Amino acid sequence: MKSVPSVSVSYARNGGSTKANALGMRPMQERAYEKRGEQYLLIKSPPASGKSRALMFIALDKLANQGLKQAIIVVPEKTIGSSFADEPLSKFGFWGDWQVQPNWNLCNAPGADNGGKVNSVGAFLRSDDTVLVCTHATFRFAVDKFGVEAFDDRLIAVDEFHHVSANPDNKLGQHLGQFIARDKVHIVAMTGSYFRGDAEAVLAPQDESKFDSVTYTYYEQLNGYEYLKQLDIGYFFYSGAYADDILAVLDPAEKTIIHIPNVNSRESTKDKIREVEHIIEALGDWEGTDSATGFQLIKTADGRTLRVADLVDDDPGKRDKVAAALKDPAHKNNRDHVDIIIALGMAKEGFDWIWCEHALTVGYRASLTEIVQIIGRATRDAPGKSRARFTNLIAEPDAAESAVTEAVNDTLKAIAASLLMEQVLAPRFEFKPKNPATSTAQPGFDYGEGGYDPDKCNVGFHEERGVFQIEIKGLAEPKSPEAARICREDLNEVIATFVQDKPSIERGLFDEELIPEELTQVRLGKIIKDKYPELDEEDQEAVRQHAIAAINLTQQAKKVALGDDGGEPSANTALIDGVRRFAMDVRELDIDLIDRINPFGEAYAILAKTMSEDSLKTVAAAIAAKRTSLTPEEARDLAKRALKFKQERGRLPSITSPDAWEKRMAEGVAFLARMKAETTRG
Repeated sequence: MKSVPSVSVSYARNGGSTKANALGMRPMQERAYEKRGEQYLLIKSPPASGKSRALMFIALDKLANQGLKQAIIVVPEKTIGSSFADEPLSKFGFWGDWQVQPNWNLCNAPGADNGGKVNSVGAFLRSDDTVLVCTHATFRFAVDKFGVEAFDDRLIAVDEFHHVSANPDNKLGQHLGQFIARDKVHIVAMTGSYFRGDAEAVLAPQDESKFDSVTYTYYEQLNGYEYLKQLDIGYFFYSGAYADDILAVLDPAEKTIIHIPNVNSRESTKDKIREVEHIIEALGDWEGTDSATGFQLIKTADGRTLRVADLVDDDPGKRDKVAAALKDPAHKNNRDHVDIIIALGMAKEGFDWIWCEHALTVGYRASLTEIVQIIGRATRDAPGKSRARFTNLIAEPDAAESAVTEAVNDTLKAIAASLLMEQVLAPRFEFKPKNPATSTAQPGFDYGEGGYDPDKCNVGFHEERGVFQIEIKGLAEPKSPEAARICREDLNEVIATFVQDKPSIERGLFDEELIPEELTQVRLGKIIKDKYPELDEEDQEAVRQHAIAAINLTQQAKKVALGDDGGEPSANTALIDGVRRFAMDVRELDIDLIDRINPFGEAYAILAKTMSEDSLKTVAAAIAAKRTSLTPEEARDLAKRALKFKQERGRLPSITSPDAWEKRMAEGVAFLARMKAETTRG
């Protein structure tokens, strides 16, 4: 196995996220139900955390106690409609049951979305029944036909909310904007992967500000499982055809979903049927097709028979048979039902195969949301499943190929996705400025050996909440409620934008002369200014410091957790130990120290282990060819920081200083002075 995990997170398996309270609610559902009175609610929580049932509890309360007439559940595709089937909730302690009349689950109805199903929505709105389930498409056509006012006094619940977009071409996004403007409905939006930093914003900022959000983190979810203890995420580079190399990362003994590359990607051979055959040939000898399920039967070299589900074949008869066999409820808990699933556009969100141990994706995926959804396929809890992994298989850039720029871009995107997933999977960070006079230990936090030390910067961890509390000297605190909310809830949003910023990641990985502060202060500072223009400068700086502290502490903790050789994680060492060790190893945890760390340094160390030396040189050369000198905007930002330097030290930065960052600030001042002189000379 040549795959090197770029991140490996281990969890406590305390069973907490699966324990139910007296009303039959798991922790995430209980948290969402506490906010059932909100008119606009956004539930952000990972796959398998129980979002569909959380909605049932909330919808029943809105119908019984909040005066709403009906609840309309909107899902992206028909298969997900089954998540909202009848549930006897009273059997587990709740005061009511969830029931959908068969004729109002339009996901099960025949016909097109814009035909009879739209008329059914009209009939439902006129009826006395209370719950309807339909697809996003049916709902869009129904709003077009009946107008937003026809839905007054109803709950609209949108599952897999990341399908919505603020783009004017996105009809569902348009409709939601109209509903919010009219203000006569309640909306519950649910998603396992909500990144405004993705290709396009989900909601317009003025609409989003109306939503109250419930966040349940991956850490809380996975830490509370019974069986799954470790999750590895990594990328692996190959040359030649991927099917020739696939057994280097595919273990036939693991339950695996393989997502073959999109036909437009570099990794695709443009013949998807042949690619599937090639993978099957690599696994062993084909022995025929199971007549009941349509699964391919493959005899491996060690004598086992693998059952492979092919969801790539375009023959609707064959593919529908395989898809139906995979969804057969009689086999939901049967680990031996299927061994490997090969898919192209299917088996992502809402696809529930609890036994999946490895999500293997060939080629880069266009959005972070899609990657989070694919990883979610492997993070279900199941008996006997203690470890799961996600591998992104990427073609190495070849100096001879004409598409070297595209190859480099794909490489950078895969690294960005990996960096972001490390943040998504980590516990939540709460940063506090260290003040010896007022800083004290907080209840429920474990401060490690020796407990809380009033003279040091402490690292506390709250096991149950999955929260780090870290004291940092010189940290700026957010002043406005919005900046405080961003620091508390949206640091991953900021980090998503930062790691996807091409100039940042290119320089962070391949510029040997990089001064880290140019990324951590100047570049990240500009990203935050552009992202949150409504915040004043002090609040923008507070958000910047919190974001860079989160990413750099995660990266330094990873370095400790993976050990100096960057290979397998050391036994039972999780991110928590890594953060604590790093904080102990430095003399003092202050914001200047954090700003002096290259946030992409650890990613480069892993890249150098997984990519051949020639390819690494090719990428470095392609990036070096694009390097530019200072822009006027960067110079202005450096000059601003030079003024701050002068206020603190009583002198301007020196161009001859041995400190690289001080010298860079002085260069910024000199650049502006030259520009000014040239303008004066005309």
